[in-house]
Amino acid sequence: MAQPHLGLIVPPAAGAVPVDGPLLYGERIRFSARGLGLGEISTRGYLDVIDSVVEKAVALKKEEGVSAISLMGTSLSFFRGAAFNRQLEVEMAHATGLPCTTMSNAIVNGLRHLKVRRVAVATAYIDEVNEQLRGYLEQSDFEPLALEGLSISDVQAVGKVPTQALVDLCVKVFEAQPGADGILISCGGLVTLDAVREVEERLQVPVVSSSPAGFWDLVRTAGLDARSPGCGRLFAWTAPA
Repeated sequence: MAQPHLGLIVPPAAGAVPVDGPLLYGERIRFSARGLGLGEISTRGYLDVIDSVVEKAVALKKEEGVSAISLMGTSLSFFRGAAFNRQLEVEMAHATGLPCTTMSNAIVNGLRHLKVRRVAVATAYIDEVNEQLRGYLEQSDFEPLALEGLSISDVQAVGKVPTQALVDLCVKVFEAQPGADGILISCGGLVTLDAVREVEERLQVPVVSSSPAGFWDLVRTAGLDARSPGCGRLFAWTAPA
C-alpha cells in the first residue's frame, strides 16, 4: 500500500512541516507544506495573505500530488468567523477537487469528539485575536469560559514558548472559572504535545490543541486512522471522519 501523502498550508514563509506531524505519525504518513509568508499574528497580517490560500492548495495538488489538504493556521481561518471558515474550505475543495479542511475545523471537531462544550481557552494571541476566537467558538455552539492569551504577534516567537508556560496558562484558565469540560490551546505555531499530556494528567480533563488537532483532523479528512497512542486523549481512539 502506498504511503499516504497529505498537504499543509502553513503561515510561515519557509513552508516547513510542523514538528507534530512526524511526531504523531512517523513514517505512516508523508506531509508536504506550502508557506503563506504571514508577517504577524493579527488581522492586518491575515489580510495580507488570506487571498493566496487557494493558490497554495492548487500548488500542493499539482506539484506534490497530495490527496487531502488543510489550512494549518487557526486564527487565519477563524478571524472572519465561522461562515468565512466554511467558505475557505469550500473554495479550496472546489479548486483542487480534493477533501479539504482547516485548523479551525480541527479544534471544533476535536472538542466535539471529546464531548467538550464548556471550554477554558489558552492562546498565544493578542486581545484582538482572542475576541475573534471567542466569537468563532460561540458561533460553533461552544461556551468559552475563561480565555487568556500570551499577547504574542510575532510568528517565529510562538514556536519558542516553553512547555511550562503553556501548562501554567492552561491551569490558570481552567481554575479561573469553574465548570469547564476541557481545555483548548489555540495557535498552530505553539509546540504543545508535551503540554497536552501534562495538563491532561494533572487536571484530568481533555485538552485540544491547534497543531496536533490539525493533523488529527486532516488525517481523518483523508479517510485514514488518526490514532497515535500516548499523545493525549484525542489520539487514543478515533476513526476516519
